[in-house]
Amino acid sequence: MAASLSPVGRFERILLAADGTEFSEGAQEVALSMAGECGARLYLLRVVITNPEYEAMAPDRVEAEAEAARGFLEAFSRRCGDKGVVCETILRHGTDPYLETVAAAEDVRADVIVIGRRTRSDLARLMMGDSTAKVIGHAPCSVLVVPCHARMPEKRILVATDGSRLGDAASVAASNLARSCKLPLTVVSVDVPGHSEERRLEAAAAIDRVREALRDDPIEVTGVQEEGRPDEVIVDVAVRQGADLIVVGSHGRTGLQRLLMGSVSERVIGRAEVAVLVVK
Repeated sequence: MAASLSPVGRFERILLAADGTEFSEGAQEVALSMAGECGARLYLLRVVITNPEYEAMAPDRVEAEAEAARGFLEAFSRRCGDKGVVCETILRHGTDPYLETVAAAEDVRADVIVIGRRTRSDLARLMMGDSTAKVIGHAPCSVLVVPCHARMPEKRILVATDGSRLGDAASVAASNLARSCKLPLTVVSVDVPGHSEERRLEAAAAIDRVREALRDDPIEVTGVQEEGRPDEVIVDVAVRQGADLIVVGSHGRTGLQRLLMGSVSERVIGRAEVAVLVVK
């Protein structure tokens, strides 16, 4: 991908935060494929969870964990080399993975953080997890959350917009990825029950604005406007359209905790079987 002046739609520096477990396998595959498709530099982060007290009590165990992490970083770096992807490895020690992930993203000026999503339980199927929420809430860039079995999109990308600046940001990022991956794009806007006719017209106008912006672009664009609860409609349309990547806007850094708990973005991540890109 050619260098972009837009910080929203740029995918030139990708930070992959992986823990080496099965839950990060999908994130590893997607990050590697994305770096190749976008011609991006990939930064691979591995965090060793520790603190001064633990290091003092069990220095041998800490060193063994660090050695295992270094082995993981070296092995993945070789995979990147085989694929022609430029990769830099980062090993950090800390008490909380999300703090180290956000700090690393700031250090390398990442355009997007790629993280894995742990398997949902029946009781918590709508929750994305506290650590994931913290990364999204505090990250200086967009965050791509990837289920363990997901892969780089091969069929279609879906973007949700309400015509707001956040919707526009998500649309820019989604169209850039669709262009790089040579995939069709579905633009969905949701009418919430009880919305006025004016709001419904705004939803239709949001779709038309994206279509107009991409009129001279080779991307195939489909517009969908439906009524319902936003997270349910977005995921349902993605399934029906065969989309294997969902792009949504973030609510940004709000409140003292700067988290997304209860937002549409969180619920989409919790429901979706595919990767979800939250655009900041």
